[in-house]
Amino acid sequence: METDIPEISPAAGFKDVVAPSAVLIDSRFLQLGNKFLRTLFLYSYPRYLNTNWFSPVINLDRFFDIGIHFHPVDTSIVMKKLNRKVTAVEAQLSEREEKGLIRDPILQTALGDLESLRDSLQQATQKLFRLGAYVTLIEDSVEQLDKAENEIKGILDARMVLTKPANFQQEIGFMSTMPLGEDRLEIHANLNTGPASTLFPFVSADLTSNKGILYGINRHNNSLILFDRFSLENANMVVFAKSGSGKSYAAKLEILRSMMVGADVIVIDPENEYQYLAETVGGSFFRISLNSPHHINPFDLPMPLKDESPADVLRSNIINMVGLVRLMLGGLTPEEDAIIDRAIAETYASRDITPEVDFSKAVPPLMSDFQTILASIEGGAGLATRLEKYITGTYAGFLNNYTNLDVKNRLVVFSIRDMETELRPIATYLIIRYIWNLIRAELKKRILVVDEAWVMMQHEDAASFLYGIAKRCRKYYLGLTTVTQDVADFMSSKYGKPIITNSSIQLLLKQSPATIDVVKETFNLSDEEKYLLLECDVGEGIFFAGLKHAAIKIIASYTEDQIITSNPEQLLSIEKAKKELES
Repeated sequence: METDIPEISPAAGFKDVVAPSAVLIDSRFLQLGNKFLRTLFLYSYPRYLNTNWFSPVINLDRFFDIGIHFHPVDTSIVMKKLNRKVTAVEAQLSEREEKGLIRDPILQTALGDLESLRDSLQQATQKLFRLGAYVTLIEDSVEQLDKAENEIKGILDARMVLTKPANFQQEIGFMSTMPLGEDRLEIHANLNTGPASTLFPFVSADLTSNKGILYGINRHNNSLILFDRFSLENANMVVFAKSGSGKSYAAKLEILRSMMVGADVIVIDPENEYQYLAETVGGSFFRISLNSPHHINPFDLPMPLKDESPADVLRSNIINMVGLVRLMLGGLTPEEDAIIDRAIAETYASRDITPEVDFSKAVPPLMSDFQTILASIEGGAGLATRLEKYITGTYAGFLNNYTNLDVKNRLVVFSIRDMETELRPIATYLIIRYIWNLIRAELKKRILVVDEAWVMMQHEDAASFLYGIAKRCRKYYLGLTTVTQDVADFMSSKYGKPIITNSSIQLLLKQSPATIDVVKETFNLSDEEKYLLLECDVGEGIFFAGLKHAAIKIIASYTEDQIITSNPEQLLSIEKAKKELES
């Protein structure tokens, strides 16, 4: 098969190859192919310039090129001109004084500025530059160019920085913003080192604080992203990433470092990924499954807090129990819901647990007690039959036992890997309810990690309960970390977006093309950020903390990596090394 390949003349240079076939040069814009370009220049600056004042322009979600040219001025030449200028200003002040005129504050300020600049130049702490700053806008039409120009002018006018379009000089203006290092426009303002440095364009969100833990390296400027999640309005966090992109690795690294600064951590682990971490740091690891020796009684009651009445605690627990039964039975009609609500209340009452009495020392009922009472209520026999598989049937032993867990360690992991897929949402709901009761019982700094949270989001009652924790956990000094790989399933729930908006920290790692549009819309990402998430390596992404965000690379030390790695190859080598040491 023959292919026609265009021949390039040996005489053709590189410029001929990359240059557009035609250029339209207008007094107010250039047209290159389908794109329209317009160059603006900055020509006047205020007396004071704050650091990062140019950042709103740089961070605009538009296409443009910026050229900033610094031309150092010989200090000796500047000093001669400054001396003459100082003499001239002093002469004007003396003349006004001789004439008996009132003091001119403009001349006084100018004299002070000249003296200060002269001193700093003389002491070599500052230099003077002729600075040219140009912005070339790139849009699809002249109308969009006008809109972009007005947008940039509005931002800069608010900072008293004046701009103009380079009319009749658009060609050389465009060349001045190309990466050639050529200042062909030559429209300059004189700025010394301090003000000139505020124009430095390579700025990014600084996420370094005096306390907190190291989340990773800022890929914009190689600074450290040190942050305390508990310093924000809430300590909640969401982690979104495709499988194998390092989301569990990042969560485990945060757990390890958070424990070093005094936080207790509770984890719901769907794949036993946190077992080695728990064993290494002396934590507790509980397998929740049909054949597990570890049990949680869903009828357990939390102790009322100082500002709560027993009636409020009991009422809240009954509502949560109705949600659990709804999950177990695959949904309830309004009539069935009312029957279940009544049966749960009567089940508690059978153990003398009522709103009117102190139930702090009462023994809670079991699921078998609930089934017995449900069967005796009119209309409840059919529901009791549907519950049979959880009491004496295939799923017996999972929900019909007293709680026997010791959760006094600083790291507690609940594994549901061995739980049947059908029962995972029920197990997760039950575990989170148990954890919530623990959190309410004692106020301390804690982090709750829910890995693969999309499983819960598929069921409205479980998703609603998780959202309730996200809203209320701040008052209990708790930070909720929601980790998921299936963004589409997470966002399909009506509670998905509210959980994200109630999370002050978001970590987005590598995304799949199938879900990137959902992620872009949810987090209002620019096209550049979208492509960054598609093309980044494992352990890289975007870290959001409040209103700030930065590209992040997650890095662990060798020892941390050995503890938290989920790489099967690394795990096999670690296991091999252990066996060699034992032998």
